[in-house]
Amino acid sequence: MNIKLIGAAVLGAALLAAPVAMAQQTVIKFSHVTTPDTPKGKGAEKFKELAEKYSNGKVKVEIYPNSQIYKDKEEMEALQLGAVQMLAPSLAKFGPLGVRAFEVFDLPYVFPDKAALRRVTDGPVGKALLAKLEPKGIKGLAYWDNGFKIMTANTPIAMPKDFQGLKMRIQSSKVLEAQFRAIGALPQVMAFSEVYQAMQTGVVDGSENTPSNIYTQKHYEVQKYGLETNHGYIGYAVIVNKAFWDGLPADTRAQLEKAMAEATVYANSIAQSENDEALEAMKKSGKIQLSKPTPEATLAFRKAMDPVYSEMSSRIGQDTIDQVLKATSSAGQ
Repeated sequence: MNIKLIGAAVLGAALLAAPVAMAQQTVIKFSHVTTPDTPKGKGAEKFKELAEKYSNGKVKVEIYPNSQIYKDKEEMEALQLGAVQMLAPSLAKFGPLGVRAFEVFDLPYVFPDKAALRRVTDGPVGKALLAKLEPKGIKGLAYWDNGFKIMTANTPIAMPKDFQGLKMRIQSSKVLEAQFRAIGALPQVMAFSEVYQAMQTGVVDGSENTPSNIYTQKHYEVQKYGLETNHGYIGYAVIVNKAFWDGLPADTRAQLEKAMAEATVYANSIAQSENDEALEAMKKSGKIQLSKPTPEATLAFRKAMDPVYSEMSSRIGQDTIDQVLKATSSAGQ
């Protein structure tokens, strides 16, 4: 934690926690940790464009991409302090705040398809999850996609048994640890920036991620096989400092909500197209052999990973899991 940066930010927190008025202009500092050319980065730029348009210039959105002012582990505290007004962190980042219900998004095969995902993120379950952030001084505005994950490895992978003993990189998540243990793999928590070298040197044997992440980070150059399992989801929540949001005039909030709704549609469509394009590009490269699991393999993966649901129920909350399964119509899995 960069205490100096946070400490300096606190000096202005009293001002920044409420709308910053300069010639009747409200300033929103939107910080994120990815590059501007990612779906999240493009979504942020679209929100800026629309927010300034719909407010007739009364709102100014300043975007700080690529961890320019706060790193991954600092940005949440900066938002709570009012040093920035808006973020779009991964859904896995809310666990340290004590809001573990969001880890439901990490459960394997919890979303059969994009339509089922939308029934959660756009419906009452998604709204109820975002509401759990409010006691932490955070207002949830929207869900943005990264996409569905596939598996990669340096040995052939077609069935759960093929993962026995493989060292598989994961982002920090108790759910993902349980998922890989369920198929006999050895989960390895590792920073995303370290994965390419770890694959290249054999420190890890494989990983799970979205096609666009695998392609842009060139993981496909150091992995021989890929399996298009679409077994899990990576997404973000666009969040805002609650005191700041509540202090805005009602008409300004309405304008920003309209801008966010349209930016969300845009960001999610970009995420889908970039994943599709990444898969095609990796296939054409000839550097990785990509295949789709057979129906028998999908059934075997689902059966092997099913115990993760009961194992994680006390952590996530059985009621949250039940609500999500009901919304996705996959309760019978």
